[in-house]
Amino acid sequence: MAKRQRLRTMCRRRFIASGGLLALSMLGIAALPAARAAAAEIRPFEASYDWIWHGATVAVSTLRLEHRDADVWVYSSTSEPRGLGHLYPMKPPRLQSVLRITEEGVQPLSFHADAGSVEHDADVTFDWQTRHASGVYEGAKVDLPLVNGIQDDLSVQIAMIVQLLRGQTPENLSMINKNSVREYLYRREGRESIDTPLGRIDTIIYSSRHPGSPRVTRFWCAPSKGYLPMRVEQKRIDSVEWTMQIRSLVQH
Repeated sequence: MAKRQRLRTMCRRRFIASGGLLALSMLGIAALPAARAAAAEIRPFEASYDWIWHGATVAVSTLRLEHRDADVWVYSSTSEPRGLGHLYPMKPPRLQSVLRITEEGVQPLSFHADAGSVEHDADVTFDWQTRHASGVYEGAKVDLPLVNGIQDDLSVQIAMIVQLLRGQTPENLSMINKNSVREYLYRREGRESIDTPLGRIDTIIYSSRHPGSPRVTRFWCAPSKGYLPMRVEQKRIDSVEWTMQIRSLVQH
């Protein structure tokens, strides 16, 4: 029973935060020509990942980036349980971020999470003209001032890709967390060639840590695949809590 309860708690938190699992920052700003090139180079894609918990695949997550018009894009995430994941008492949420890619970077316009319950759903609007975020996030009313670089659970992934395409190295991140903002610190750890269903791929490894937390998340980003992560792993001290591994990728 204790193991099942831990699984349910972990699934609730990780499914809701699935957009943040691949997160890196985009706080550096490129010059206008480079920014336009980055916006032109980023391509729509569909990527799926196996989510592995204690050696067992408990879900498959699918991420889709679609170009709506001009500088507006839509990024979405859906997850389906596998194996032990069927013990999860709440349906996996469907997440969607509408965002803008400009010379200043990535700006989220709206974030929506449908998990089937008020305490796990989210519906947040980012008004960059008034520089104000409002709505509801996991039962908490959102009423926050907006600062450059702030992201939602999904837009942060596209911000990471845009920054890396601009030749910038992620350093830190501000991400909305209910009615507050949480900071993360990043650093580059090196390179590694890893085996994937797409073949053997060269990656650059980055790590992320929230100050004061014992957890570290590492990302294996592939330059040859537009800097999409091929693997994501979270450790608590020396114990691996979960891993996400690329399953398939289609870039348009």
